[in-house]
Amino acid sequence: MLALKQALSLVSTPILATDWSPTDEASVEAWYQNKVGISLNDTTVSRWTDSSGNAVTMQQSTASMQPEYDPGEGALTFDSSADQHLQTTGQISLSGDLTIGFVFLPTISAPGTILGDNTTSNEFFKYTSTTNLRIKLDGSIINLPLDSGAFGDDYIVVTRASNVFSLYKNGVLQSTSATLAGTADIDAIGVRSANQDYLDGVIKEIQIYSSSSAALVANINNRLSTL
Repeated sequence: MLALKQALSLVSTPILATDWSPTDEASVEAWYQNKVGISLNDTTVSRWTDSSGNAVTMQQSTASMQPEYDPGEGALTFDSSADQHLQTTGQISLSGDLTIGFVFLPTISAPGTILGDNTTSNEFFKYTSTTNLRIKLDGSIINLPLDSGAFGDDYIVVTRASNVFSLYKNGVLQSTSATLAGTADIDAIGVRSANQDYLDGVIKEIQIYSSSSAALVANINNRLSTL
């Protein structure tokens, strides 16, 4: 995408690693990989196996709550009216630096959760409007608004370094940052505790790391831009 090419043309941007994979990173916590690890129940997803090797697999045993799957795009479509979501019996807890990347196309009629914890209250990453991403950890909230435009068919990277959160949209760093300490607890895609703010929209890939660096962000953006 043009925005990514412009961002990567900056002198300060790290050189991208060739043939990079999320599993090259020691800090990878989970990787829900596009078109990989998908178990189907006819046309819906019953399981999205974690490709990181950490076995934090997301699943859904109730057929009506399973998102639809498009094998051509590797896209999972979530319908909030059917309470569709995936959840793990494991747990991801990020108390320090973190980086989360995902590709999504939301249908924004109401707030929707991208990642959350459905067993612990006050833990989520969700959109509240066409232009705002909200993060809540340990009961405290920050907002990361877009500089311009709206969420659409985008790849998004969220980072926390020394408790400062930043947001990248399609490879471009947004101007608003916000400070928020606390532990990010994650055990679900598309919902947060208790069974609230279900996602309406499409997700193609999610990557989660317990570290943050310019090189990591550049490599994630580069991969997600191709999906």
